[in-house]
Amino acid sequence: MSMIIGVPKEIKNNENRVALTPAGAHELAGRGHTVYVQASAGENSGFSDEDYVAAGVKILPSIEQVYVAAEMIMKVKEPIEPEYSLVRQGQLLFTYFHFASCEPLTRAMIDSGAICCAYETVARDDGTLPLLVPMSEVAGRMAVQEGAYYLERPRGVRGILLGGVPGVKPAKVLVIGGGVVGTAAARVAAGMGADVTICDISLPRLAYLADVMPANVHTLMSNRYNLSEEVRTADLVIGSVLIPGASAPKLVTAEMVRTMKRGAVIVDVAIDQGGCCETSHPTTHENPTYYVDGVLHYAVANIPGAVPCTSTAALTNATLPYAVQLADKGWKRACRESMELYRGLNVVEGKVTYRGVAEAWGLPYEPVGL
Repeated sequence: MSMIIGVPKEIKNNENRVALTPAGAHELAGRGHTVYVQASAGENSGFSDEDYVAAGVKILPSIEQVYVAAEMIMKVKEPIEPEYSLVRQGQLLFTYFHFASCEPLTRAMIDSGAICCAYETVARDDGTLPLLVPMSEVAGRMAVQEGAYYLERPRGVRGILLGGVPGVKPAKVLVIGGGVVGTAAARVAAGMGADVTICDISLPRLAYLADVMPANVHTLMSNRYNLSEEVRTADLVIGSVLIPGASAPKLVTAEMVRTMKRGAVIVDVAIDQGGCCETSHPTTHENPTYYVDGVLHYAVANIPGAVPCTSTAALTNATLPYAVQLADKGWKRACRESMELYRGLNVVEGKVTYRGVAEAWGLPYEPVGL
C-alpha cells in the first residue's frame, strides 16, 4: 500500500527540530509513499526546502494544508492548542505525546478520533524504549551543560566551576535516575571533573553503573532519606526519572528544596512527564529558569530542541524504521505484527488505549483490539 505522509513545521516555543530529514523522506518516497513537508520546516535543523525537493518531497506552504493532505502526520512534539482542530478522525499521528503530563491534549486527541502512536511508549520486550533513547542521550548531555552554565555567577548565584581546579574541590552533582538520561548526564559531569552521585532504585543497575563509570561517580540507592541528604549538599541536581507513559514521581519535595544551598541548580529533565521535583513547572528555551527558595530551576520541556541539527538526525535514525512499517502496512497491520508499535498506541479513535495515560486522568482504559 502507499500512504500520504505529512511533516508540519513545529510551532511549540523554540522547537527547532523537524520530524524527518531529507534522507528519511527519500527512503519513504522511494517506497512509493507521498511525502509532504511544510515550507521551511527543516530550516532550523539545517535542511532547506530544496534539500527536501531533491529527496522527492512535495512542499506545501501552510500547516493547514499539510494536515488536510496527510493520512499520517509525523512530528517531533505533541500538537499544541492551535493544532487541535487540524487533527481529524482516523488520521494517524506519530510523535512524542507525553499525554500523562497534559490533560487538555489528552482530551483533545480523544475528541479528534485520531490514532495517536507515541514515540515515548514504543517499547521492546525487554522494556527498552528505542524512540526515547536518542533524545534522552541528548537531554542527559545537555542537562549538565545547562547546569554548569547556570552555576556561573553572571547567569545565576552560585559562581562555581563544575570541575573545580587543583586545590579547590569540584561541584557536587546529584543525578536522580540511572537510565539513559541519567547515565549520559553522569558521564558528562564526570568528564568535566565534578564529584558525581547517581541514584537509582535498581541494585543491578547500580552495580552496572559502578562497573562502567569513572572513579568520580558514586552510586547510591534511591530512597527518601538518601535523597534528602544528597540534595541538601548538592550544587547541581539532575532529575532523570521515568515511568514509561505515566507521570513522573515527585522524588524531590518542596521541603528538600528549602534545605538546598542558595544558588544551587535543579535541571528537571523529567518535566516532559510532569517533573520529579515538586517545585518544577514547565519552562521554555525563551524563559528557561525561575527561582524557588533561592534555588534556580531549569525545566525546559523540549531540551533537545536547542541542538536541532544533532537531534533531528538522531531522531530520524530511530523513528524511520517504525515509520516505514506504519506507511507500508497501515497502522492496524503494523501494530498487529509489531508489539513494539502496538505499545505505542495511546489514544485510538476516541479511546485511551495506554494504561498509564488512563490512570493519570481517571479515564477508562480500553486496550485496542486488532
